[in-house]
This record gives sequence, structure tokens and C-alpha cells, in this order.
Amino acid sequence: MAVSVVLVALSACGGRSTQAGEPDPEAAADRTGPPAAGTWERVRVHGTSLEGNLLGETADPDVSIYLPASYATAPDRRYPVVYVLHGYTGTDLSYFGPGSRGLDKIADRVFGSGSAREMILVMPNCMNRYGGCMYSSSVTAGDWEGYVADDLVGYVDRTYRTIAARESRGLAGHSMGGYGTIRIGMKRPDAFSALYALSSCCLNEGTIRPPAGGVTPLAESIGSPDEAQGDRAVMGTLARAAAWAPNPANPPFFFDLPTKGGEVQPEIAEKWAANSPVAMLDQYVGSLGKYTAIALDIGLQDSLLAGNRVFVERLTRFGVPHTFETYEGDHTSGIAQRLEEKVLPFFSQHLEFAP
Repeated sequence: MAVSVVLVALSACGGRSTQAGEPDPEAAADRTGPPAAGTWERVRVHGTSLEGNLLGETADPDVSIYLPASYATAPDRRYPVVYVLHGYTGTDLSYFGPGSRGLDKIADRVFGSGSAREMILVMPNCMNRYGGCMYSSSVTAGDWEGYVADDLVGYVDRTYRTIAARESRGLAGHSMGGYGTIRIGMKRPDAFSALYALSSCCLNEGTIRPPAGGVTPLAESIGSPDEAQGDRAVMGTLARAAAWAPNPANPPFFFDLPTKGGEVQPEIAEKWAANSPVAMLDQYVGSLGKYTAIALDIGLQDSLLAGNRVFVERLTRFGVPHTFETYEGDHTSGIAQRLEEKVLPFFSQHLEFAP
């Protein structure tokens, strides 16, 4: 099968028991005033998985952690955890705190209304010099698969009152974070039990083509990592190359591009294809079958719709249970609403809560 790749930029988280999915009686008891506020904190969490990465990025990334309102008042209560992955060129501060999408405030409203049971939400910051880690495993950009599923999960379970079992952990993400959700989800059903991917990028990276007219891609023309700053198209290509085609013998970038002189390099293009969830899927059908629920959604005006539809068609072909929704919107317009109306209630229904 021929391999081709398009070099384009990346597009634009115990009280009384109820059954999963039922309203939380404690939260629903009083809805007359504003919702009780949870606590948002930002900490640094060390990851042995990130040590020694060739980009020289920190092994102690920032992590946003949201604790629901009852966490401070019910000291014997334990909570499920949803790990949320942000998108390309974003950080955890794109979702938590002033000027963000306000996931902490969304959670206050959803949990306070009883639309979903209270959960802990966790989001690591995977920003790097190229705009994002791709949540992949690379000696160049770091083993972010291991960081999320092992280092971060281990830290949260040691530090907070979690239900430390896969049945009580969910994984979600938007754009690059949707890609990370699917990629890590495929490989780590031992760590998570439910997945929700929003507007996922990079699902079908199995076609690399040289640019029209044989013009050398801009990514090939730069001489140092700093020269890429400010050019989203180039940065997106370098971010994926650092994640998917690391090369310790190729300083100062420590990765290989899938083209050289405008010509496709098949051995490198194959690495990009191998990191495409569409190509990976048949190897992980059994792993995906272990999830209690898998959901994907995307806006009808999102340029990533075609790749999502190809991936969903493969899920259907291989008999992997899932749901897929489209809605009116582009890549970013409906994300806060989806988090509030879909994502948090989804995990409330599909994660296990303490008796």
C-alpha cells in the first residue's frame, strides 16, 4: 500500500450511593442559589517518563486539578477522576482559570445542578517549543503516553481521595487532546474505562504527498528550532515529527521529516502512518473492546470531519462499540457547551462511583 502524507498544520477532567448516571442527591438537594464552588489548583507533577527528553522540556509539567465542592466537606468520600487533554498550542490554562473555557465553572454548574455526579478533573500542560507533545511516546518529545497513564495517574491516586481503579477513570480531550485520548486509550485500557474524544486531529495521517510544484516545504528550510516560532504550519509539522519520527543522531532537532528536498522519504513517512489511529486500529480492537463506553463528536463545519468519519467507519467495521455525534459548529465553537452538556454527564453515567 502506497504511503503519502500531507504536511499541514494542526487544526485549530464517599457520600451516599446512587447508580451511575443518576443525579447526585447531595448536589440536587438545593438548587435555589449559585452552585457551590469547587477548588482549582495548579501543581507540578514529576514524570519519570519525561526525564531525559532530547528537546530538554521539563519533566515536571504544570497540572490543573479541579476538586468538586464536596471534597472539602465530605472527608471520607472518594471520587472518580476524568483526565482531560488540551489541544495543540493550548495549555491547561486554556480550560481552567480566568480567560479560559472555564471547565472549573462548568463543573460547578453541572455538579451543582445534579446533571452529573461529582468527579475530580485533571489536565496536564503538554505545551512544548513546537506547540504540543502530541501525547505520544518519543525520546525527543518525551513519553507522554507513560506520563498520563502512569506518572500522572499514580500521583493523583496517591495525593487525592480517588477511587483508584480503572473503572473509575475516564480520559477525554479536544483536537490534539482527542488524538491523545484515542491513542492512549487504544494502548492503556488497564488505566481507563471510558473515552470521549472531541474534534480529534491527526486520526488519518497515512498519506504524505510532496508539495505542489516540488517546492521544498518550509519545515525543511529552517536551520534551528527557534526559526519555527510563530509559523503555525511549520510548528505543527515539527511537533508531529518530534513525536512520531525521533532521531537522536540528528541534532539540533533530533527528529526526521517525512520529506527531503521536497521528495517523500518513505521510511519516515511510514512512521507517521504508523502513528495514525486509522492505521493502528486493527491492532487494538481487543483493547478498545474493554471500555465501558467510547464517544466521539465533531462539528459539521470542522475541517477535521473527514478524518473523524474515516476513523468511525473503521470502528464500525471492526465491531468496536461507540457513539458518534455531529453538531452545527466549527473546530472550537461548541467545545464549552459540549463539555457541559455531553462530556461530564457521559462520565457520570459510565464511571463507577464509591458505594
